[in-house]
Amino acid sequence: MRPVSSRRDFILRLTAVSAALGGGAALTACGGDDDEQPEFLYGVASGDPLADRVILWTHARFPGSDDRVGLRWEVAEDAAFTRVVASGQATATRETGHTVKVDASGLAAGREYHYRFSYGGTRSPVGRTRTLPATASELSLAVMSCTNYPAGFFNVYAEVARSDAQFAIHLGDYIYEYPANGYASAGAAALGRTSVPANEVFTLDDYRRRHAQYKSDADSKTLHARMPLIAVWDDHEIANDAYNGGAENHDAATEGSWAARREAALQAYHEWMPIRTGADRSRIYRSFNFGNLVQLHMLDTRLVGRDEQISIGALAGLAGPAAQAAATAAYTSPSRQLLGAEQLSWLQGQLAGSTATWQVLGQQVLMGRMEFPVSVLAALNSTDTSPEAVAAGTAAITAYLTAKATPAALRTPEQAALMNPALNPLLGYNLDAWDGYLAARETVLSTVRQLGRKLVVLAGDTHNAWHSALTLKGLADPALAGVKVGEEFATSSVSSPGLESYLPLPPAQVKSIFENVVDDLNWIDPSRRGFLKMRFTAAEAVGEWVFIDTITSRTYTASVGHTARYAG
Repeated sequence: MRPVSSRRDFILRLTAVSAALGGGAALTACGGDDDEQPEFLYGVASGDPLADRVILWTHARFPGSDDRVGLRWEVAEDAAFTRVVASGQATATRETGHTVKVDASGLAAGREYHYRFSYGGTRSPVGRTRTLPATASELSLAVMSCTNYPAGFFNVYAEVARSDAQFAIHLGDYIYEYPANGYASAGAAALGRTSVPANEVFTLDDYRRRHAQYKSDADSKTLHARMPLIAVWDDHEIANDAYNGGAENHDAATEGSWAARREAALQAYHEWMPIRTGADRSRIYRSFNFGNLVQLHMLDTRLVGRDEQISIGALAGLAGPAAQAAATAAYTSPSRQLLGAEQLSWLQGQLAGSTATWQVLGQQVLMGRMEFPVSVLAALNSTDTSPEAVAAGTAAITAYLTAKATPAALRTPEQAALMNPALNPLLGYNLDAWDGYLAARETVLSTVRQLGRKLVVLAGDTHNAWHSALTLKGLADPALAGVKVGEEFATSSVSSPGLESYLPLPPAQVKSIFENVVDDLNWIDPSRRGFLKMRFTAAEAVGEWVFIDTITSRTYTASVGHTARYAG
């Protein structure tokens, strides 16, 4: 802290001391001369609301200085701040990347509030937030995932900010770690959205700079100032296809310690996100109680418990018999983990103890069974785009769909072979999702069934929109195979490209293949960016998939592309 260097600073200090002695809120002015005021370059944000408190966030820094910035924060019932209900002090420091978080408590349940930060006469933008309700008859959530800065504009954020959603949910991939010439960056320069720093992010400073760039986006600032956010990370906040001991996009031999990279990423995440931070930064699974209506359980399917992913090529036998045997043993192991034992036990306790009508899992990856026969998977995953290869793939898919639509008694021997799981086995197409963790999924769904809960699962990660039934596979009891336990509503991405970017088929054909091949899939949109608006009442859960028509222009249109209802 600098010494008192001006009459203004002296008066501010004296005012702070007097207020403290009188039991009022003090204003600490750390650093800065008369003509030196901090900048609030990244706006404000709120998150992790509870019935009596909410996290408030901002970034404040003197231009060109690492000095501490002593701030006053205020929460008011009105935008003019004539009815302030909570206030206090907080300090932005170099040690926290010049960010600051406050757990503003003593608030009333189910209320909307306004908040701001200030330093002397300099004020941050005003944000709007709300607390969780003590009781609720209706709830509206905006669910988002996969926000890639170089891929395009955050028009989805702008649309969420305009919506009537009460709370925003982000299911991960809030940032991406790739270099400026990496994933989804082909049009970045033309859009003025080249990634900073230019290198792939590894260090604490790298991750801080990447978070700062994403927070600098005008639509991001608008969204965060509009409503509280409840968020979890996925893999790209650290590195692609992360698991508890590493990541696909991390090579320790050339990129250093995974533990060090992970620690840097998690520190930056907690600094830059309006999330409640505990003693253990790696533990972010937590529950939010929306009165007697919804209990939202935010999970970590990425870091704390996940075993390493299995290669679908190895499982399908493309890497030889030995690799296939090892992959099959891991794939079918009853001890294979996605949540980890500690998180699973916590979730089971939360589900058992909740009295809410709806149990909602907010998590990263698809839980629905997206199982394809190997013959179709081979066609979909082929990288050969020659006319001959495309024709052969189309024929393989058509043959399977025809066999499936033909009554068993009328199938030809070739069709019977296609429908025989011993000859044409069903495999999940994405083994980074719950399809790669069969026993873990079965345990969660079996718990829900045994407790008799009404279950909705929210998911992101894939960059496409999905609606699926959640059914048991019958691992322990084949008689339960196909029993429905709940439904999954999965959001598209904010800006990251989806299936349309790598499957050499028209989106309409991709949609037809998925919906006709996958038994539990009700609906898919394979090509558009957007968000999911979920509405809950005691009677039903309603999902509306809102899509925008472009991310390459700030002028866009939005429309509801699909609506699904689930009564539980």
